[in-house]
Amino acid sequence: MLDFPVRVARWSAWHPWRAIVGWFLFVALCLGIGMAVGGNSAKSEDFRIGEAGRAEALAAEGGLQQRAVERVLVSARPGSGPLDAAAATAAASDVVRRMRALPDVYSVSAPVRAADGSAVRVDVVLRGPELEAESRLAPLRAQTEQAQAAHPDLRIEETGNPSIGKAVDGLRDRDLSKTEMVSLPITLVTMLVVFASLATALVPLLLAISSIVASVGLSLVASHVFPDSGVSVNIILLIGMAVGVDYTLFYLKREREERTRSDGRLSPQAVVELAAATSGRAVVVSGLAVMVSSATLYLADDVIFSSIATAAVLVTLVAVISSMTVLPALLAKLGARAERRRARRSGRAARRGRTIWTRRTTSGAGPLTSALLRATGRRPAVTLLAGLVAMLALAAPALNLNLTDMGPETYPRSLPEMQTFDRLNTAFPQLKAMNQVVVRADAGHEKEAVAALRDLARRAKPDPDTAGTAKLRTSPDGRVSVLELAVPHYVSDRAAQRSLRKLREIHVPETVGRLTGVEAAVTGDVARFADYPEHQKRRLPLIIGALLLATFAMTVWAFRSVVLGLVGMLLNLLSAGASLGLLVLVFQGGWAEGLLAFHSTGSIGSRVPLLLFVILFGLSMDYQVFVISRIREAAARGVPTRQAVLTGIGGSAGVVTSAAFVMVTVFASFVPLHIMEMKQMGFSLAAAVLLDAFVIRVVILPSLMLLLGDANWWPSRGMRRAQTGADTGRPLANIS
Repeated sequence: MLDFPVRVARWSAWHPWRAIVGWFLFVALCLGIGMAVGGNSAKSEDFRIGEAGRAEALAAEGGLQQRAVERVLVSARPGSGPLDAAAATAAASDVVRRMRALPDVYSVSAPVRAADGSAVRVDVVLRGPELEAESRLAPLRAQTEQAQAAHPDLRIEETGNPSIGKAVDGLRDRDLSKTEMVSLPITLVTMLVVFASLATALVPLLLAISSIVASVGLSLVASHVFPDSGVSVNIILLIGMAVGVDYTLFYLKREREERTRSDGRLSPQAVVELAAATSGRAVVVSGLAVMVSSATLYLADDVIFSSIATAAVLVTLVAVISSMTVLPALLAKLGARAERRRARRSGRAARRGRTIWTRRTTSGAGPLTSALLRATGRRPAVTLLAGLVAMLALAAPALNLNLTDMGPETYPRSLPEMQTFDRLNTAFPQLKAMNQVVVRADAGHEKEAVAALRDLARRAKPDPDTAGTAKLRTSPDGRVSVLELAVPHYVSDRAAQRSLRKLREIHVPETVGRLTGVEAAVTGDVARFADYPEHQKRRLPLIIGALLLATFAMTVWAFRSVVLGLVGMLLNLLSAGASLGLLVLVFQGGWAEGLLAFHSTGSIGSRVPLLLFVILFGLSMDYQVFVISRIREAAARGVPTRQAVLTGIGGSAGVVTSAAFVMVTVFASFVPLHIMEMKQMGFSLAAAVLLDAFVIRVVILPSLMLLLGDANWWPSRGMRRAQTGADTGRPLANIS
């Protein structure tokens, strides 16, 4: 299989224009097919998790599923004194009349006055699926604005989950556009520093962007198998820039090294073939590792993670294809161009009787890396111990990890919808959250179920963790009933979580739980908030186990070494644990709140650790594959393992540093974003790449490999013969 990249690269290098045109036709075809087919967005039922999801499915059977609700708030303008009750009632009645005339509105409540008389609200329930409400908001907001114009002495504003969701999506899109404006120029400057050639520097960006475009088109097609939860494009941008630039950078640097080494004796096509035989194969192995690692997210049994897995697999696959096909063609063209320029310079120099200066291209280690490697070479045990202690110390805070879902209360208050949300919840605290008890009764047990729910409502009414208000709804056939209990606390508050536990552990078992022929489950805002992190916690060990197994298997397959497979598992786990501990320290502990512009929730987003482990395990294989490939190349030529480790890591340090800098730039550009989970994900991934590139690969990996010596290659017989030949001076065996 690993000979295939060489054959493809050879064809591409000898037929560059066919390969280049073919690549861009492929990109256009992917995008065109995707746009023609269209995307398939995830439905409400795709998001159901745990007991809350089971309860929502029961409610949907009776037509009592949760619907999208917008709320119009009428209050006094700032500084105008107390609210004029008569004027507010008239304005609210006007809102009711306007909203009831809209075709997308399912129902409109009568005006509701706040207990302190500070506001009046109107609840507007929308038709159709809850997740599709954002697309039907425009008429409602237009009527709210018209009501505001008709009553200028009052403040009339609208909020609700659809409005907040749409505002947050818009803010996220604007933030992502800013990250692209930052990461693209920095990536280009980095490539210019590395290659000192604008044409060469543009190649990684060109291929990364074209791979992203093709992947977006393919993701639209794939969404009909794995519904898109709305995160696919974001993940494609995040992963696409990272792996696209990485793979191209490693390939380009190797091609330049081989061209410099040949000193004009080899054709550009032969140079490209040499690069394909080394870095080209490593790109394929690394890409497969990223795809396998990303695919473990399907084990999460969650539509969001399925979307992320699909996006990551697709963009990595396309990036690998681009490196196998169009990149060799571009390198052959650039190599031929460089040779022509070199020939012209040589001719001019010869005519003038001068000697031409040739710029030597290397990937050698910088001063800091060289100093670390010298220290490692002298005392590997000491540097290994120091590195392990540092990484374990960083990982220690992860033992106090607190996972929660990130509710609306964590969204930026710069959004007008969130400011209205706060004013609404101040005037009507019972709207902060809700518990819903859903009951489905067999035929003949309907009345018993309703009576039990009424009994449950009476028991819960005096509970200080609830608002004391309850609403019972029953389906037309009487088989399904929903009891809604208002909770005057945000879902993340302990009181809200306590109210849920009381329902599930006491009130439900002592009422509807005692009935036969009745199925009951609890859902609502609080249950959704609680069940999702619990689901992730249960799945996390399974996915980490699969990641470790995948890392081990891919490393053993690539290097024919069980020992290196175990080393890879250990180092990936170490870097992920350290970055997770650092994340807990900074975000959960509240460190650097002012520096990173956030307010700590005392928790980590429930999706972040899983994404961190999966993405990091995949991307760290990039460095592992490229670094160990260099070491193994030298060892296979008979270079003693000790020298092979030091020269291999030193020789690849420059390109690894450049790749890490690009990747850190991409991830760190997510830290200034306003959405908490995206900030946390960007920070953790940037920290993980830094630790992996500069601590794991420069300190811990060489120390460990130096201490292991020839045992690194166990049980590879070919490598053992090569090392034995190096020790005895006998001819070296051929290594496959």
